[in-house]
Amino acid sequence: MNQSNYSYKVGELRPSQILFSFGIGAIADLPNLSVMIMGLEDWDKNRGIELAEERLLAAVRGELGQQVKQLKAPPIPPDEQSSTLSLSELSRIGIPVAPFPSWMVCPKCRLLAPLQSEFFALKPNPYRPDKTCYVHKNCHRTIKPPPVIPARFLVACEHGHLDDFPWMYFVHRGNIECKGSLRLEELGVSGSATDIVVKCNGCDTPPRRLSDAFGESGKKNMPRCRGRHPHLRSFDDSCDQQMKSILLGASNSWFGITLSALSIPTASSQLGQLVEQYWTALSKATSPEILNGILTAMQAMGQLQEFAQYPLDEIWVQIEQRQTGQEDIIRAGDLKTPEWEIFSQADPTKNTKEFQLDPVAPPKGYEHWFNQAVLVKRLREVRALIGFTRIQSPGDFADAEEIPDDYQVCISRHSPQWVPTTEVKGEGIFLEFQESVLNAWEERPAVKKHEQRSREAHKNWCNVRSLDPDKVRFPGIRYMLLHSFSHALMRQLAIECGYNAASLRERIYSRPPEDENGSQAGLLIYTAAPDSEGTLGGLVNLGQPAILGHHIAQALEQMRLCSSDPLCAEHAPLSGTASLHWAACHACLFSPETSCERGNKYLDRALLIPTVQLTDLAFFQ
Repeated sequence: MNQSNYSYKVGELRPSQILFSFGIGAIADLPNLSVMIMGLEDWDKNRGIELAEERLLAAVRGELGQQVKQLKAPPIPPDEQSSTLSLSELSRIGIPVAPFPSWMVCPKCRLLAPLQSEFFALKPNPYRPDKTCYVHKNCHRTIKPPPVIPARFLVACEHGHLDDFPWMYFVHRGNIECKGSLRLEELGVSGSATDIVVKCNGCDTPPRRLSDAFGESGKKNMPRCRGRHPHLRSFDDSCDQQMKSILLGASNSWFGITLSALSIPTASSQLGQLVEQYWTALSKATSPEILNGILTAMQAMGQLQEFAQYPLDEIWVQIEQRQTGQEDIIRAGDLKTPEWEIFSQADPTKNTKEFQLDPVAPPKGYEHWFNQAVLVKRLREVRALIGFTRIQSPGDFADAEEIPDDYQVCISRHSPQWVPTTEVKGEGIFLEFQESVLNAWEERPAVKKHEQRSREAHKNWCNVRSLDPDKVRFPGIRYMLLHSFSHALMRQLAIECGYNAASLRERIYSRPPEDENGSQAGLLIYTAAPDSEGTLGGLVNLGQPAILGHHIAQALEQMRLCSSDPLCAEHAPLSGTASLHWAACHACLFSPETSCERGNKYLDRALLIPTVQLTDLAFFQ
């Protein structure tokens, strides 16, 4: 619960969930409670391990400002058996939450009231945190106070505001002078809004069905947004949006905006790579004497033994050089270009403890289309949460800077000094396409025409959502090809590698030849886990030329026909509901939300192989 009022532990979350499911501003639905994850001002800034990744820190500063000093992991309490802290102190180690929504319903008497009304009392359980709940103290339907449940209706708007459902306003048609108690009754067993009625016991106002708060009628019956940010305990001065009624737990109530970077080696010497690896500790050294103390303390703990073979003055020179060159790193706003360079120029001599590459021959049978494959035997990915949106998904945009400012919600009331960050370690396979073959395919008249139609669909999709097509860039036909191939290959690899489809992720490197950073055409399919040792090698072993060639052939063969054909193959985003995919659906190309970097948009299997609808677009003839 919120540390300023309570010290009760009410549940558990995995660190990765704080970035993808239950981050700041999101609602965590617990067995007996519904709670809001609060902003950074409520977090204990003295807890949590600092994570080192300068490229990611530079990108975060580019989005949130130069005042950001640290990337910190969420605070994780130690095991109770090994800790010297009391239960009360242990319960305060974690992330702060507050009850939300504040309106509760008694399942026995159907009383609907806010927590501030004092009808309900908190009943903590220090031994079973999941049993913590609010109870109706004086319920006339039962002797024992029954646990109450959160009201499952909320209101939100596209500018990221979230608020309690305006129950008094809704039932009284705007007249909220009545102080009577409310009842929330269900007339049927379906649980739909048409079967739920709210009525007032204090006046003769007729009951009102919750269906009046949704759809076109909801636009007339609901008030304007109040601009509330419950995670910050604040209100915006003005918001011109109309409230939209949503259900508690709706998938569009929170979308995290995250930045991620792979920890790639930037130093050329072995000592420079060691300094880079342990920079979090070594960056605190401001003189050779302080550096000596840091090294002594770390070595006494059994760490940093690798530095024993280097003189102190050489280590200090490397630290000075790194501190001097930090400004250049901070200016680097593109996270993917340095990764593309190190993958495409795979050099095993630059391998580190956390980043190991092994270049191999192109997939067997596909040497014409691919330049090389790289087995990424070890990698480390660091992800930072910098904000979130509601209603509008960040997956609709290529980069965080494309998201309109009106849609982004801050994770703190003031400019943050640090951001929540997690790290995962794993493995992957990198594939580089043949640039000459790709250029020849892009010059085909049919492909150019298809790209123009896709660009028109992109503009139409932006106009429907009131977005500026000039700011929300169309990624190009090259990206659509790479993206479609990545999804097809991920589906095939998931069958053989031993990891489920949701644990595989993609990282697309796509830039046209005229780009200032040069052309890019490659993809990384990887999996990672928060364990200190990473994953077990089931994916990287499939990258050997003969094995990978077999899986590419199988993946492309699966794309020829879809169980939804001919409807899938005939789908066109320019007809019907505005969309951003062509021949793609859940039966053939769509991937889990955690796997795709663009929310299953810009997909078309007709770009890979001939389909029942189109035969002249296929890259793999």
